[in-house]
Amino acid sequence: MEKTKPFDQESDITDIILHRKNDVGLFILRLSIGGLMLFHGMSKIIYGTEQVENILLRTGMPVFFTFGVFLGEVLAPLMLILGYKVRMAGFLIAVDMLVATLLVHASDFNQMNELGGWMLELNALYFLGAVAIIFLGSGRIALTKGNGALD
Repeated sequence: MEKTKPFDQESDITDIILHRKNDVGLFILRLSIGGLMLFHGMSKIIYGTEQVENILLRTGMPVFFTFGVFLGEVLAPLMLILGYKVRMAGFLIAVDMLVATLLVHASDFNQMNELGGWMLELNALYFLGAVAIIFLGSGRIALTKGNGALD
């Protein structure tokens, strides 16, 4: 079994990648899911949530549920990127994607796009990436170094 050396000022990025491969992988997963999901949230901040409100009204749900979009598409992605309570952030994103899929894309469940891919593949990647983060946690390349509650 390979013994890992402590990191000091002499350590470089190669040492960190070599000895912290799982942590680097978790960091990349968090940046991917959080960073890409944040674009959806920024769109809602810049252009508003009228479309989401209309969907909620059409389905008979209260309009104040629109604020859930900001939890799942702004707050949770920022938490993932920073590495703070990432299991909770993963849960918020997974719920956001599940609700969005059920409300907006349910009719696409058994459909393929013009290139032969599943219509819900992007939704599935966000959802499953968030679920993976729930189980894996943050890793050590995080604000809380993987030691905080829900990390």
